[in-house]
Amino acid sequence: MKLVVTGGAGFIGSNFIRYVLAQHPQDSILNLDKLTYSGNLQTLRDVEKHERYTFVRGDIGDRRKVQEVLTGGFEAIIHFAADTHVDRSILEGSAFVKTNVLGTQCLLDAARQAGIKRFVLVSTDEVYGSALSGEKFTEESPLAPNSPYAASKAGADLMARAHFRTFRFPVIITRCTNNYGPYQYPEKFIPLILTRALKGQSIPVYGDGLQVRDWIWVRDHCAGLDAALRNGREGEIYNLGAGNEWPNLEIARRILRLLGRPESLLTFVQDRPGHDRRYALDCEKASRELGWAPQTMLEEGLRQTVDWYSSNADWVRHVAARGYRAYYRKQYDRREATLARVLDLGGKN
Repeated sequence: MKLVVTGGAGFIGSNFIRYVLAQHPQDSILNLDKLTYSGNLQTLRDVEKHERYTFVRGDIGDRRKVQEVLTGGFEAIIHFAADTHVDRSILEGSAFVKTNVLGTQCLLDAARQAGIKRFVLVSTDEVYGSALSGEKFTEESPLAPNSPYAASKAGADLMARAHFRTFRFPVIITRCTNNYGPYQYPEKFIPLILTRALKGQSIPVYGDGLQVRDWIWVRDHCAGLDAALRNGREGEIYNLGAGNEWPNLEIARRILRLLGRPESLLTFVQDRPGHDRRYALDCEKASRELGWAPQTMLEEGLRQTVDWYSSNADWVRHVAARGYRAYYRKQYDRREATLARVLDLGGKN
């Protein structure tokens, strides 16, 4: 299969590229990535010369560029490219609408015109909003996003659904819980804890730290995406989760124990506006129709993640050198103080 992966220089996309190259020796991949602050070719150094891998720099919102790429006879698209950081969306939501909604619209139109046979949109559990205690969202649950980021992803989902219903374009949507693992950008919750704890720095925890998330090992998610790509039904949505529901505070404590660092590093800070209390997914449909189930227990996944970040300080330094602070301060220098505060508090949980 000839695949286009958008946003493949990011966290989940880069792990998916490795997964497919390892699992499917007949597949080839073209990675289309704009290389914004969180997309980094250093993340793909180990595969950049692979004979079945090609990189093209480009924006999914650039219709001409996307059409040019899709002349290559590709069969499927796995669409990761998105702005994803909730704090950034609170600060400046228009960029999220541009990338996540308009960019997805552009990509869908070009893919339909190119005759793409399968289009997998990688979405998020955040489109459902906050789950009540004991509640789990199914694929039929209503969308109730509570952040500009989540709203923009819900918009992309609805645009994909419209393309299926209007044009019978073969779209599949996946909605996943919180990923963790190697190559995750340091502003996100788990790598933020790791990188700051390794330096003995304080670790910010929003509110009381009891916001509950379901944590999935990134390669388990990649296996679910691969199953959806090859075995999913067109026009369907599949929830992908691990059933590892833990409060953020407990995740932080576990990481500190693995690193042998004191809990005194934890610093409670003002909560994020509109912060969802809990995410939880019912993934029975993916199990039944795709034959997929996560394989990695949280304890093992956290241990591997801690080991990876502890052993790859050069990668962390490299992505930091590109400077998400500098990137955003240049664009929003009038809000520099606010932005610095937001970034210091960390990323999406």
